[in-house]
Amino acid sequence: MTGPDRGGQIAWLMTALALRRCGARPQRITPRRRFDRAQLDGLVIGGGTDVDPFHYGQESEPPDDADAVRQRSALDWLVGLVLAAFRILFATHSLQDYDPERDRLEKSLIEHALRERLPVLGICRGAQLMNVVLGGSLHQKIGHFYTEETRYVRSILPRKTVAILPGTHLYEILGTATGFVNALHKQSIDQLGEDVVVSAREPNGVVQAIEQSGHRFFVGVQWHPEYMPQSAIQKKLFQGLVAVATARAPSRD
Repeated sequence: MTGPDRGGQIAWLMTALALRRCGARPQRITPRRRFDRAQLDGLVIGGGTDVDPFHYGQESEPPDDADAVRQRSALDWLVGLVLAAFRILFATHSLQDYDPERDRLEKSLIEHALRERLPVLGICRGAQLMNVVLGGSLHQKIGHFYTEETRYVRSILPRKTVAILPGTHLYEILGTATGFVNALHKQSIDQLGEDVVVSAREPNGVVQAIEQSGHRFFVGVQWHPEYMPQSAIQKKLFQGLVAVATARAPSRD
């Protein structure tokens, strides 16, 4: 699993737990941590700092004014406070706007995984970068997609409903047409990369998951399955990754 040099400990621990529950041996990879690519049987590209828009031919835009599109119920305030405390205490996101070294590392790893046909699971930022590596682009701001009826939810709790598209690999993995997911992102996928297809959307059209057609497991989700260990459906994402990694890996002691 990839991550930043600074922060990201909780994301790493939760993802490592999810992988171990499925029989895998997780290894943490950051720009400064040495590792042997030949020993990788699968890859998780984790969440965190936004992908630098330089990589998809754009300049940085100012963030959305999310307050203009949110409904502020008591629950929203409470969840917002919990999320803010979670980030401050555990440094799940980099303090800088972008992380060039991490961008370079993860782009290189995704390209390696595509060449070697390694299974890849992208989480939030990871899904976005997978699309960018294949020539796609991102919406740097997504507030305009939301109205009073389609609320702009950002929560570690599974409070967002997404539609899983029939006929996709994700639908086959999860076995359901509807998913209840969390949402920590403020960007989303725009133009699709080469052979990339949408496998889940919100009712307002925001892309929530992608995959590459013809690949045994190249799946990116906008939500954070590692923060939903109670969900048997979300566990299937890690089980699917590990199953493909096991099938293609040489015998190991």
